[in-house]
Amino acid sequence: MKKLSIITLITLFSVTLLSCGKDDPVPELDQEVITEVTLTFTEIDEAGNLGTSMEYVASSSEGIELGGDVQIDEINGLEAGKKYLLEISAYNGIANEDITEEIEEEGDHHQFYFVGSAFVGDNATLMYEYDDQDEDGNPVGLEGYVTVNETINSNTGTFNLVLRHDLNKDYEGADNPSWSDFVQAGGESDLDIDFPVTF
Repeated sequence: MKKLSIITLITLFSVTLLSCGKDDPVPELDQEVITEVTLTFTEIDEAGNLGTSMEYVASSSEGIELGGDVQIDEINGLEAGKKYLLEISAYNGIANEDITEEIEEEGDHHQFYFVGSAFVGDNATLMYEYDDQDEDGNPVGLEGYVTVNETINSNTGTFNLVLRHDLNKDYEGADNPSWSDFVQAGGESDLDIDFPVTF
């Protein structure tokens, strides 16, 4: 009788341990929190010399993608027919962390897209060209060139900046910086923000 009770207790204890292990939830990995994104436009003359720089910032103390109160500058200093070097920096003010460095180090997992009415459609006024790449030679988008059309078709537009994570960079069309169907390459958005543009 005692042997049967001990065996029963051991069996019940083992089953309880195993079932508890199966029910424990798997912790989810948190996405990077970005509290500030800065777009730095530097004018480039015909000889390739760099001129005046302009900065435009989007920020939220809680994180831009977390639905907090996001403050967004209006991009209003770009001129028709001019070319600009565009540098993007991202920062996490909560953890005091430079997200730009992480994007550079994990460039094969990240890529910026430049969409919205300023880049795509009949009234598109801006054109983007990548000037950086990951270790496999695929674009990243932390640095590139923005050219403003000679003819401004619309005085206003939207500069939609999207940062995709874990996309398939070999997917057809994924290397187009203004590819509106970027979701087809898979992955998810670490950042998706609209800067208003006026000319």
